[in-house]
Amino acid sequence: MTISPSIFKAYDIRGIVPATVNEGIALKLGRAFGTVALRQGQTTVAVGRDGRLSGQLLADALMRGLQDVGVQVIDVGMVTTPMLYFAACTLCSSGIQVTGSHNPRDYNGFKMVMGGKAIYGDEIQALRQLMVDESWTLKSGGSRTAADVLPAYSAKIVGDIRLARPLKIVVDCGNGVAGASAPAILRAIGCEVTELFSEVDGNFPNHHPDPSKPENLRDLIAALQHSDAELGLAFDGDGDRLGIVTRDGSNIYPDRQMMLFAQDVLSRVPGGTIVFDVKCSQRLAPAIAAAGGVPLMFKTGHSLIKAKMRELDSPLGGEMSGHIFFKERWFGFDDGTYAGCRLLEIVSKVADSNALLHALPTSFSTPELNVPCAEGEPHAVVAQLVAQAAFAAPATMNTIDGLRVDWPDGFGLVRASNTTPVLVLRFEGHTPEALARIEADMLALLRAVKPDAHFEQAAH
Repeated sequence: MTISPSIFKAYDIRGIVPATVNEGIALKLGRAFGTVALRQGQTTVAVGRDGRLSGQLLADALMRGLQDVGVQVIDVGMVTTPMLYFAACTLCSSGIQVTGSHNPRDYNGFKMVMGGKAIYGDEIQALRQLMVDESWTLKSGGSRTAADVLPAYSAKIVGDIRLARPLKIVVDCGNGVAGASAPAILRAIGCEVTELFSEVDGNFPNHHPDPSKPENLRDLIAALQHSDAELGLAFDGDGDRLGIVTRDGSNIYPDRQMMLFAQDVLSRVPGGTIVFDVKCSQRLAPAIAAAGGVPLMFKTGHSLIKAKMRELDSPLGGEMSGHIFFKERWFGFDDGTYAGCRLLEIVSKVADSNALLHALPTSFSTPELNVPCAEGEPHAVVAQLVAQAAFAAPATMNTIDGLRVDWPDGFGLVRASNTTPVLVLRFEGHTPEALARIEADMLALLRAVKPDAHFEQAAH
């Protein structure tokens, strides 16, 4: 059986079913992951799956592989990725979620936690090598038991969240797996919920479950216009990302959500370090500092942000893609349902939640743009950009993840995606004129290095 190197991404394993991800791959991954887990003293592994059509077959093969090397498997069934993380915080310390996240419906893959940490980068490549070499030892003693984590997960959230007043909301789960849990939890904290597309259906018949793309919010915006609900919430396919829409149809992007979350968290954790990725608004760091926190910009990637938060004992982190990580009052993993509940708790304290959200600082920005490249080309292009970049003061350059150039009135970013062979571009200006100038300056530099660059709107 061929093992395609392309499925081993920076933060997870992902590919097309059955061409590159199939039962044979899942079985080998189970044996490889189980082998490494046992070496680290991890004898128990939780396994969950999202609502994709191939999920059950892949999960069954994965669990067989884990059992083959002597692992005790806890099957938590069809759950959101955060619910699998919850299982790996409460029932054991390691887990694998079978999920295609926000990818098209014929994709599936695996997100992994070992010993309480998301595994990524070299650790994923080490699993690939184990799978290729088949250097595991089959042994008896493996087992599989089932567990329902929803009651404990729901109780944990409901016990933590306090709404100051009841809220009317619309929730669009996009036929993703969050539909099986999020609406009930939102009702339990005190919301009146109008549901859109809560039925879990891996065909995604209504729209794709990716709230970071504006076209996937159209149904939610329309429902808000025809109701007296205050806010709309949208979840991605595996429930670890959140979209927020106001009554008038405005999308409150995750970097603006982070301003609100930071103010709230820092009121209880003064001086805390708040971690965010290089794609976030220039307005975010001053908002964190004004709230008494220490802003820290870091590399994009949910596993990387989580690791940096652990290193710094950070109470809160977030990414422009919609992953929000609460350590204060929660476990530190990204969870769309919990982030939604925290947002509702904050806005319930004011009479007009929409006014509060609209008052958050904002700028003019492009959607995230992608420049398709040959395999392996993006990192080389970024290295050339960094070498050639020469922007006069007051511009400042940050090269922690690609090239980000900040001016007093905005920023430009070109970075290499860690998951697909594209360059990721984002531009922001305090005025439309500043945005146009920054975009022109950054694109001139890019075209000097890659003359054939052409742009597409990003997948997320």
